Amino acid sequence: MSREDIERGGGRGVKSRGNSSNSYLSPSTYSIEDTEAHYWTSWLVPMFVVANVAVFIVVMYINNCPTHLHTRLEGKCVARFLGRFSFEPLKDNPLFGPSSATLERLGALEWTKVVDKHQGWRLITCIWLHAGIIHLLANMLSLVFIGIRLEQQFGFVRIGVVYLLSGFGGSLLSSLFIRNNISVGASGALFGLLGSMLSELITNWSIYTNKAAALLTLLFIIAINLAIGILPHVDNFAHVGGFLSGFLLGFVLLPRPQYGWPERRNVPSGGGVKAKYKAHQYVLWLVSVVLLIVGFTVALVMLFKGENGNDRCHWCHYLSCVPTSRWKCNDNNL
Repeated sequence: MSREDIERGGGRGVKSRGNSSNSYLSPSTYSIEDTEAHYWTSWLVPMFVVANVAVFIVVMYINNCPTHLHTRLEGKCVARFLGRFSFEPLKDNPLFGPSSATLERLGALEWTKVVDKHQGWRLITCIWLHAGIIHLLANMLSLVFIGIRLEQQFGFVRIGVVYLLSGFGGSLLSSLFIRNNISVGASGALFGLLGSMLSELITNWSIYTNKAAALLTLLFIIAINLAIGILPHVDNFAHVGGFLSGFLLGFVLLPRPQYGWPERRNVPSGGGVKAKYKAHQYVLWLVSVVLLIVGFTVALVMLFKGENGNDRCHWCHYLSCVPTSRWKCNDNNL
């Protein structure tokens, strides 16, 4: 997606989560050895897509560009034939979407409102908002490519939990490090699904074919997306927070039983698999549960005490923006 700021009163902009590279594609280079594995019908992920599109339509309806743009001296609504659904001038929002003021009013993530005004619900609502139609389409295509496959294999409950908690984790990390911009988008949740794919592959390593190719493909996809996130005006903290949350949740929610466990009742007494999961799966499950509880607790305490994550980690701002000769990072975003 475009890297331009969406300007608003006070000179602050929208940190949009995600990109239009569509490199969230799930690797198809590996398959499960158990050909009798159960597959669910995917309905939750399509519902998430419908919900995100519906929210964007409502946001554009409320934004109503023609009614507030008459106070400006320059710039015209884009696609004016859409009436109140027309987009803000490209100078203000190059992603074909609403104004940042509208996003802020409807639940965008903003540190001041979360901490000082105790509007913690913004940690969730920002996941369902998008800066523009380009931002929305990029994220929804990514969600379809990743989410449907995962839901078919693991069911709607586990994938729904991974998606929502990863989005929440991304919002938490973002709010700890970004104070003077608002942030919107589902990319934290999408990176959580990517992270869960990686941990699922690790914890279920023995039942997959083409393991090395699958691992390298997935690591390449993750690296590319995280690298894109260090460009200016992209909220990479949400990406990192979502990815780490999803990675740990994958060990907790997505382990598969040992090969042969479903057929254990047909095996004579004393034979077959005695434990549903392997020892390393139990260890990874326990460690991940502890890290998730500790991580979320510490992050929430720090956030509502008003602490700035940059004071605890002086190099972490490079995770979101690396200055080069072509662009400079805005320290006010930190």
